[in-house]
Amino acid sequence: LTRDRWHTGFVDAHGRGGLLGQVEGRTVADVLAWLATTPLTWRKNIRHVAINMSATYRAAVRTGLPHATLVVDHFHVVQLANKMLSLVRRRTTAEIRGRRGRATDPEWKARRRLLRNREDLTDEQFATMWNPLLDEGKIGQTLLTAWIAKESLRTLLALARTGADRHRIGQARYKFLTWCADADIPEVRTLAATVDRWWNEIAAFIDTRHSNAKSEGINRVIKLVARAAFGFRNAANQRLRTRCVTTRRARGHLRTAQL
Repeated sequence: LTRDRWHTGFVDAHGRGGLLGQVEGRTVADVLAWLATTPLTWRKNIRHVAINMSATYRAAVRTGLPHATLVVDHFHVVQLANKMLSLVRRRTTAEIRGRRGRATDPEWKARRRLLRNREDLTDEQFATMWNPLLDEGKIGQTLLTAWIAKESLRTLLALARTGADRHRIGQARYKFLTWCADADIPEVRTLAATVDRWWNEIAAFIDTRHSNAKSEGINRVIKLVARAAFGFRNAANQRLRTRCVTTRRARGHLRTAQL
């Protein structure tokens, strides 16, 4: 019987250390157990921790590294908004049409353009997406309302990235939250509540520009290793293979420094 366990990885996001550690499980206790094995002086030197929008990891970091600042990359925020759009499209199609989406449905035809950035759409592409949905009735209007919420969130994040003053950022944030509250769409309101709950971590990215891109890249490598092995029967072998692949650059740098 093959096995493919969920692991938690600890990555050197700013240096050349690669994968620093790996434990089985994704709970607060798993994270804290690994942190407890590291030197106290090393933990005290950690100033920022970049994570995805996981409440479990946030609770673990706040407990194990209370002095560290949590950072959420804006990539994950936009990704959450795009997932919200897909959920709205599937739910409204199922409720109103009583079936899954089909290639002839306007919302199905527009599904990819709904997920693209407004500035990446030409005027013709935008009209091809907007007009049929507007004419479709409740399904289309609900989707366009959710799309505006997504774009309002992107505008808010763009203002923050460009270094706009706090007053303009506050106005954009208020506009986004108000639009979502008035939308009366469950998924849109959930998105607004999540962004509001994580705003301190999202704002930390504005100030630090720290990203968890390295951990996302290493996570992709780990998945490719498991896929190439067609799963693992032995969890110890999985950890060994993962460590060999993800620390190769760090070990090579160490050998060069020693020479």
